Amino acid sequence: MKHIPRKRFGQHFLTDAGVVEAIVSAIDPGPGQVMVEIGPGLGALTQPLVDRLGHLIVIELDRDLATRLRRHKQLTVIESDVLKVNFAQLAKTRGTNKLRVVGNLPYNISTPILFHLLDCSEAIEDQHFMLQKEVVDRMVAQPATAEYGRLSVMMQWRYAMERVLCVPPGSFQPPPRVDSAVVRMVPRAISAVLDVKLLSEIVRVAFSQRRKLLRHTLGKWLQEKAYCGEFDIQRRAEEVPVAEYQALAASMQQKGQFSDGPPLGKLAPLGGSAVREATSVGAITMLQSTNIRH
Repeated sequence: MKHIPRKRFGQHFLTDAGVVEAIVSAIDPGPGQVMVEIGPGLGALTQPLVDRLGHLIVIELDRDLATRLRRHKQLTVIESDVLKVNFAQLAKTRGTNKLRVVGNLPYNISTPILFHLLDCSEAIEDQHFMLQKEVVDRMVAQPATAEYGRLSVMMQWRYAMERVLCVPPGSFQPPPRVDSAVVRMVPRAISAVLDVKLLSEIVRVAFSQRRKLLRHTLGKWLQEKAYCGEFDIQRRAEEVPVAEYQALAASMQQKGQFSDGPPLGKLAPLGGSAVREATSVGAITMLQSTNIRH
């Protein structure tokens, strides 16, 4: 029986064989690798991946599609909302330290999925996702561009990313109303820990009024926290490189300057090279300065 795409699940099934081949080639799956596909749908990517891997784990919320997928002997089917899946635990149960994760993500919940995986990034080797092109543009955007924003910072501090290919609406059934793109995301090497909730709050405040200088937003917030380091607030949020937001969070964390005293929430890996880069150019003096530059 033919499956009718369900709008509530944001289903747009990939049907272009040429695009499928290009994506699989970019992923470059190998025998024995532990890979998870999010939202396999009708299996356009699934079968080519299985052919190279030998076995594949799939996460599918749609009950009818999950039933179909269970008929495939080389698949382990997890019928669940992906936001409820613990990828770190999944890696452990599969006897591996790192998972490879792929998928044509539902565009209506793609950002929540990305942030959910951010919490599990230590258990992930790499990620290849089909997303709305506008979202990918924001993820890989450079400072001082219109696309650079909160999503850019929160993804780039943890992942090295690149746009792999762009995909037109006609490659799907039904066609979405937007262009799509495939992004490769590789977790960065770690050397310290960073309070993700603190970084997220800094970035949220900074971009809350992105057209204004930071002295009107982040500057006031830093004064409220009695921050005693140095940070240039005579610029807009979009002009601040990822490494400087990262270094500011690390500085506040080191000094114990949080909104409620103790560290806020979960600690996560911090790429030390990015912090060293920020401090080395004098953009943030983490220990020596005692004031905020206005």
